[in-house]
Amino acid sequence: MPDVNQWYYSDKVKEHFFKPRNFVTEDPKKGEFNAAGEAGSLACGDIMKVWLKIDKKTERVKEFKWRTWGCATAIASTSMFSEMVTEKGGMKISDALKITPKDIVLRLGGVPLRKFHCSVLIDQAFRNAAENYRKSVLGTHFWRID
Repeated sequence: MPDVNQWYYSDKVKEHFFKPRNFVTEDPKKGEFNAAGEAGSLACGDIMKVWLKIDKKTERVKEFKWRTWGCATAIASTSMFSEMVTEKGGMKISDALKITPKDIVLRLGGVPLRKFHCSVLIDQAFRNAAENYRKSVLGTHFWRID
């Protein structure tokens, strides 16, 4: 077994890989969340699924649950992003959509360049969930700009 102390990952990546935040082992029950999104494919090896509970009045992300099939960086990126959008009572969707894959990597203390795509995948999964929420719950084609 490889020695995890010799990994080429930051302590923050290792922390989120070994103790992921907001992870679920099964799909949530229907109606438990009001938005869901997915990105990736088995062909590339990483799939991210996310479920969001968004407060309709404030448009804040109150809960963010996820499952990821992928490597340590995929798990850490998804865990970190879920923490970023739910901390301090949850971000407004419009603000959460401003988070970039680079922002996720910076909060993780960096990732190997060949693993940067993991932060892109969670960004895409979140954007898909936000778009699904906008269409189904808000019934609009536009996001409010604050």
